[in-house]
Amino acid sequence: MQAPESIVLPTRSVASSYNLKKDKYSSHSVILALLGEGRGQRLLDVGAAQGDMAQLLTRQGYDVTAVEGDPTLAAMARGKCREVIVADLDQPVPDLHGPFDVVLYADVLEHLKDPQRALRDINQQLKPGGTVLVSVPNIAQLWVRLRLLRGKFDYMDRGILDRSHMRFFTHKSFKALLRDAGLDLVGLTATPVPLPLVVPERYHGRIFLAVHGVNAVLARFWKTMLGYQFVAVARKGVAP
Repeated sequence: MQAPESIVLPTRSVASSYNLKKDKYSSHSVILALLGEGRGQRLLDVGAAQGDMAQLLTRQGYDVTAVEGDPTLAAMARGKCREVIVADLDQPVPDLHGPFDVVLYADVLEHLKDPQRALRDINQQLKPGGTVLVSVPNIAQLWVRLRLLRGKFDYMDRGILDRSHMRFFTHKSFKALLRDAGLDLVGLTATPVPLPLVVPERYHGRIFLAVHGVNAVLARFWKTMLGYQFVAVARKGVAP
């Protein structure tokens, strides 16, 4: 089936293709654990980049359709799941060949001009009572707060202040986004600062792993301050 054509997203390019985060405390690992075995359920991976997550979800037994705005990245994703659709998520959403049992928004809403509209439109293709998983960065994380106290708000190549981020979320505003999009929140957790990406690999010994484990526990306990990313599980209500 041929994918519909669309405008290329301005914030995505091959140079900024999003790599899978393999750390067991990362949002990607948390999402894979929360989803578990697919058993043939239909899943829509929104903002799939080069399809690494879609490939893993396919291996977990999901029937995956991937949506990506960059045609080059979409081409890289082909063959990793059942179908890849090229669509600009900042434009009216085309038919994505639903309905779906699960819709996944992994690290994508912060890149959109109007994430609430995208949620509402795309979730029209979700089955009633279907599951939505969303991960977004926490702009109120301690590191960002400390930088603001010093008068700094500098964009970077990746992370919470990734220069391609167009929207920012706190714990409160993230829950409001889901609610206003007609979703009922089922659960919300937080992931820690990705120390394996910050600390040189030569220091990744037992002490480092222990510290990172404590880091993960603290992030889940104090989400608003120490959470690096939020991961939410929600359900589509009866009314949109």
